Amino acid sequence: MTKWYTYVLKCGDDTLYTGSTTDLTRRSKEHNTGKGGNYTRTRLPVEIVYKEVYPTRSEAQKREAEIKKLSKTGKLDLISK
Repeated sequence: MTKWYTYVLKCGDDTLYTGSTTDLTRRSKEHNTGKGGNYTRTRLPVEIVYKEVYPTRSEAQKREAEIKKLSKTGKLDLISK
């Protein structure tokens, strides 16, 4: 059974990026080599600072959307737990 992860990255400019994937190691490498997405491409390096595990893609993406709606303060509160 494939695990899905919702994750938060801290970018080099201290902004936060939220995404989902089945392979955190691969996705982190993609982000740090400029192949992970337009947003992170210009904000390197990035570091995974938070993750949650879900059994389905749908659940992971639903949680991703919820986190993206949080303010930066809300995201910082989440990742500090």
